[in-house]
Amino acid sequence: MNKNSVQNIRNFCIIAHIDHGKSTLADRFLEITKTVEKRDMKHGQLLDTMDIEQERGITIKLQPVRMNWKHEEHEYILNLIDTPGHVDFSYEVSRSIAACEGAILVIDASQGIQAQTLANCYMAIDHNLELIPVLNKIDLPSSDVERVSQEVENAFGIPKEEIITVSAKEGTNVEEVLKRIVEKVPPPKESSQDDEFKALIFDSVYDPYKGVVAYIRVMSGGVKKGQSVYFLHTKKQIDVMECGYFRPGYNPSEGLNPGEVGYIVTGLKTVAEARVGDTIWACGKEKLQIKDAKPLSGYTEVKPYVFAGIFCVDGDDYPLLRDALEKLQINDAALSFTPEQSGALGFGFRCGFLGMLHLEIVQERLEREYNLSLITTAPSVSYIAVTQNGEEKFISSPAQLPPPATLTAIKEPWMKLEILTPKDYIGAVMKLIQDRRGINKDMQYIDQDRVILTFEIPLASIVIDFYDALKSATSGYASMNYEFIDYRQDDLVKLDILVGGKFVEALSVIVHRKDSYHIGVRMAKKLKELIPRTQFEVPIQAAIGAKIIARETIRALRKDVTAKLYGGDRTRKDKLLKKQKEGKKRMKKVGNVDIPQEAFLTILKRDDK
Repeated sequence: MNKNSVQNIRNFCIIAHIDHGKSTLADRFLEITKTVEKRDMKHGQLLDTMDIEQERGITIKLQPVRMNWKHEEHEYILNLIDTPGHVDFSYEVSRSIAACEGAILVIDASQGIQAQTLANCYMAIDHNLELIPVLNKIDLPSSDVERVSQEVENAFGIPKEEIITVSAKEGTNVEEVLKRIVEKVPPPKESSQDDEFKALIFDSVYDPYKGVVAYIRVMSGGVKKGQSVYFLHTKKQIDVMECGYFRPGYNPSEGLNPGEVGYIVTGLKTVAEARVGDTIWACGKEKLQIKDAKPLSGYTEVKPYVFAGIFCVDGDDYPLLRDALEKLQINDAALSFTPEQSGALGFGFRCGFLGMLHLEIVQERLEREYNLSLITTAPSVSYIAVTQNGEEKFISSPAQLPPPATLTAIKEPWMKLEILTPKDYIGAVMKLIQDRRGINKDMQYIDQDRVILTFEIPLASIVIDFYDALKSATSGYASMNYEFIDYRQDDLVKLDILVGGKFVEALSVIVHRKDSYHIGVRMAKKLKELIPRTQFEVPIQAAIGAKIIARETIRALRKDVTAKLYGGDRTRKDKLLKKQKEGKKRMKKVGNVDIPQEAFLTILKRDDK
């Protein structure tokens, strides 16, 4: 590849808050550059390939595409990576940013800057990316270009004159964005085809026909089909079976050149062998030894924050669930799972997720794509149990907690939480945070009407229904972003639930001691409403260790055994009632109580007003 053509490559991504129009703008780029013919543009977003993405209107997976664009008599190669906007998928965004030199910052002209806009923008600034600010949805009657432009200038120091106003839906001014990319985004660093080949894996997927396909950004040198390359972290050597780029499907080519974004078919069978963040290496002309190769700085390994048990309604489907999770993990590096057994629910898996939306998406994909009927237990967060000998044990389920006699402390994850809200709702947000053990850290006005509030808060307090409560408290105007800080010790206890005298492990939770009584009472009351009545009396108890702190009783259904009597004295009636009482006692010993699926999710939801 000659020097001139490296200068004509532009690698960029699109970052924004959820639903600000990233994927629609990407579609317009594909249309204008004639990467996809207009007749092939389907209804919905072209780069959102999953059914669930199309239906929900959200991007879940990052998606690369290569476009050719002519500007001032020069041909340019534009490599775009479309990214998700939801906080649960910020890991995907970080991977896209590391593979680019520029970023288009899309902001809704009616809603203005949101929490995720700030988080993604600061991430791009940390990686020294060239930012191109774009105000989208100017066609909406509610858009306020002047106000939002001033917001952008105040928040990021970008002059209003540099902001491009577009309507991605109607195609207004989209060409101007492409021109700005060519003019402003720097080309990749100079490199020769003969240099040592180094490429960063920013994603890897499993294709049933090709095996593992690694999505790569070439940092130096070039690679050809049939060439031997090494994975520097996993110490694997492979021959490149096929390589090429995205338009937006796989487009094979003879090789990939310096600075390009493309894919390599590895022939491997598991994505773990082509780990995201690994460096692919080949020696180049100077015949360097593999021991002298230095890997590129990759990504921190993703850590799940939210854990839930997934079980099959029909126990015979357990092998199918295991196969489905293995296949899903191949295309979703953030999903983790380990086998788990529950007395109430049988065999299943303890799965780790990045957040509640991630859990929802995985559950829906398992049910849809693999035709499984599932029970998902109440989500919990990870804890660290400190034993008396000073050992720290990672806990993903309350059932894994060591016996109380051996415990000295329990540590829980704390998050830095940023909430962007109109100033009229500051009081409501403060009360909500206070009720959930949050600590107020900072408050900054980004304009006359809106403010960024910064808090530190336990992850357990925000993981289940906090977002709904925040939207309710602020009439839907607030947005939030959070990131992990550290694990902190607190007065935490394990709250057990007994139904009919039997422990239900799937309903156990770890809570703060001062909240334990209220949570125990609330859980017992909700279970009383949710569990159907049986022929025998069922006690529901909440306990900390051996101490019962709350109790509710589901009364037995009564059958009128005296209905058939038509005369005689009182002893005949008493005899029948006594017989019934003994029967109920026997039934109580052998009877099972069915706990419905909704119990596992609804019992932990707070009744925030």
